[in-house]
Amino acid sequence: MKLAHKLTALTLPLLALAGCGKLQNDIDVPLPTYASELVVECYLEPGKVPSLAVTTSVPYLSSVIPQVPSDVTVTLTMPNGTLVPLAFSPNYKALTDTTGEKFHSHIGRDPLVASPGDVFKLDVRDTKGRHATSSTTYLAPIPIDSVEYKFNDKSGSERKAYFLTNFRDPAAPGDYYRLQLHKGDPIPKNLRKSPETDISLEDRLLNGQEFTVGTSYRFNANDTVTATLYHTEYAMFRFRQSVRDARNANGNPFAQPSAIYGNVQGGVGIFAVLSGTRLTKVIR
Repeated sequence: MKLAHKLTALTLPLLALAGCGKLQNDIDVPLPTYASELVVECYLEPGKVPSLAVTTSVPYLSSVIPQVPSDVTVTLTMPNGTLVPLAFSPNYKALTDTTGEKFHSHIGRDPLVASPGDVFKLDVRDTKGRHATSSTTYLAPIPIDSVEYKFNDKSGSERKAYFLTNFRDPAAPGDYYRLQLHKGDPIPKNLRKSPETDISLEDRLLNGQEFTVGTSYRFNANDTVTATLYHTEYAMFRFRQSVRDARNANGNPFAQPSAIYGNVQGGVGIFAVLSGTRLTKVIR
């Protein structure tokens, strides 16, 4: 009797586990048909050869490896109406190296010449009938008035400095900015690829006033800090904000889905002229 009792006690848990398997059902969820779009990211900069990255969008559950189509024709229209073709010449190494070189799929031959007020147009099309267009205006650069820093009252490895960037917003409303802080001096081209700070600003509350943008205590003595201030169109500001919101929503079951807003018609992405000024300071 005692032996039978022990066998029964061991058998019951096994039967309970076996019964749990009946509660699992495999469900096939049909996914909607997805139409791939051209994704365009182009930042023109005076004095640099025009280049851009053209990829294609993929379904949410697909591989994150960029899909670079080779049948895309890209044409840049200059302010005087001249058509400049950009050749297909991907620098795939930029996807994995840390030199700071930005990936491009197409590139021109001559450095860009631009003046404030110039309007540039972009035409991107492939052999599948997809056609994306955009235009952008080169805004007047806004000078950085000064940069400064201040150390905390700690010592040793805890002694850090914050960094301040000062500039004045124009009197007219509706200005947008992107401020980046990099460690390193841009003259020998040794800026680190990832900025210490990369933020977007608008003049909605400080129109026509002095901007003072600070950081936390994150810099060490002898750091070389380069501040770059870009004067951007609203489309660029909105694009960066929407990308940030989409990243924050990704994988969060409680967040609302966030669309990417740009200025590319017939596709997804952004086309902009980087109107920038720089100032470098060594923290002593």
